[in-house]
Amino acid sequence: MSPVRGADIPCLEQDPAYDVHWPWRDGPLSQGLTCVFRVKNEARNLPWVIPPMLEAVQHVVLVDNLSDDGTPDVAREAAASIGAADRLEVHSYPHRVSRAGTEHLATRHDSVHSLTHFYNWSFSHVRTAYSMKWDGDMVLTTEGVGVLRDLSWQLHDSGAIVAIPRHPLSIESESVAWIDLGFRFLEPWIYPMGPEFTFVKAFEWEVREFPETSQRLIAPEGLCVELKWLDQDEFSHWSAMDFDESRAPRKRREWQGYSALMEGRGEEVPGLHRIEAPPGVHVIDHVTDTWLPHAERPLVRRGRRIES
Repeated sequence: MSPVRGADIPCLEQDPAYDVHWPWRDGPLSQGLTCVFRVKNEARNLPWVIPPMLEAVQHVVLVDNLSDDGTPDVAREAAASIGAADRLEVHSYPHRVSRAGTEHLATRHDSVHSLTHFYNWSFSHVRTAYSMKWDGDMVLTTEGVGVLRDLSWQLHDSGAIVAIPRHPLSIESESVAWIDLGFRFLEPWIYPMGPEFTFVKAFEWEVREFPETSQRLIAPEGLCVELKWLDQDEFSHWSAMDFDESRAPRKRREWQGYSALMEGRGEEVPGLHRIEAPPGVHVIDHVTDTWLPHAERPLVRRGRRIES
């Protein structure tokens, strides 16, 4: 029997179940792409989120953080609905994680309550050469599934990271939503697995490191939407809403759009577009299956690009 090696990142609280053990220390990783979700109370979104992702990538790891709405079971049901239950791996992370902003800043990076440790622990369950950070409210379009499916095999040994534009979609009702095409929300989501690609603590949240020499690929627009429900608090995971323009321009834009829609001023915000689905079709399905794939390119015509 091989000896058990020590943790690569021991947690401050000395709970060995939540120490980080990096998989590449145990041998070469297999080819392919694993999507990692870190979720809390995403049961409402996952029926739209999980199936297209499992159509696009080889494996999905879902780490649930204290959900009380049945999120893990909904994820399993969504995977089973397309015959992919064996490619979904569900874990529980039973520690309260500091909210982004001042709470995160005040929390030690190696604490189980840190966003940084939470992310590193979550990604330590990946066994493929590439991994993908994804949120539980982000839905691939039909185009997105095809592009990601191709990328998942083409990236092996390339060392490249991939940024994917996403489009916030604020849901007003089952038939009406607002899509933000006034800014280009661009963020790296796909990275190789390895010691140069781990998460570190930054000012507002965690960030993933990568070598300056890494090739950076930018995927086309229209591949995914980020769901924002107007009947719930979309900013509860933040400790303050005074978003600094220089550090968090993306969140500042999201807050401005959300506030305008809640006050009935959506038409006043440049780049916000109202979409109404045909009768009998949910607006999320309409946007991801029809509206976005057929929308004229470029989608974002004006406004500066937001990168994070």
